[in-house]
Amino acid sequence: MNLILEWNPDPEIVRLFGSFSLRYYSLLFVGGLILGYQVVKGIYKKEGVSQEQLDKLAMYIFIATIVGARLGHCLFYEPAYYLSHPLEMLLPIQINDGQVRFTGYQGLASHGGILAVFIAIVIYCRKYKTNVFDVLDKVSIGGALAGAFIRLGNFMNSEIIGNPTGGDYGVKFLKVDAIPRHPAQLYESLAYFIIFFILLHLYKNKRSQLKYGFIFGLFFTMLFVARFTIEFFKINQVDFEEGMALNMGQLLSIPFILLGLYIMFIKSKPASDKP
Repeated sequence: MNLILEWNPDPEIVRLFGSFSLRYYSLLFVGGLILGYQVVKGIYKKEGVSQEQLDKLAMYIFIATIVGARLGHCLFYEPAYYLSHPLEMLLPIQINDGQVRFTGYQGLASHGGILAVFIAIVIYCRKYKTNVFDVLDKVSIGGALAGAFIRLGNFMNSEIIGNPTGGDYGVKFLKVDAIPRHPAQLYESLAYFIIFFILLHLYKNKRSQLKYGFIFGLFFTMLFVARFTIEFFKINQVDFEEGMALNMGQLLSIPFILLGLYIMFIKSKPASDKP
């Protein structure tokens, strides 16, 4: 039975003016953040936490997500180019022979975004005297959902594609070639949806039995174990990964997995002595 999907959507929904257009990736990226925010908003509301506190936190997270993901891509994957083109690192433009062209942010790294969000939440909690692990538990649930939608955006862009399946199944990303490949973006998106539902279930049904931080540690562990595993199905993102036993995505995932396991370990005692 032939199980091949030929995939060749136009990543642009509509061109607005000049080189600026509305793209499926942008819509799914922003939509994922909004849905994640709504999930966390529901948790805050149920616990009687003010909307004002959440709005302040959301601003920290939104800025950290964009800046961290962008810097992560530039410094982890293409440092030589972007260190010599620092404006392109921070602004959604490309400068060629003195000509400036709007391109959008072409390259975002989830590791950088998650690290930046973690740092932003720590800063927020210190400023507003809030328990950092309590906030991380809540945000991790919305973060898993947002990540699932971002990977759907990658699928619409026909990027971060998988290795050839070697059989009569897979997805032909016709913007790249006509070879049936693993839809690695969909694997990752599905994994993040599953993680979201697991975390949400734990929060709703086991929150009183868990110390602050356990859900966050589980989030880190599951997310980056999934990322590490699915990387085996992806093509390398940059040339220097050729010949490496583990690619950059996997190497960057290992510290997050270890950190997640460590947090789960220290937060694994009964919740009677919270935090």
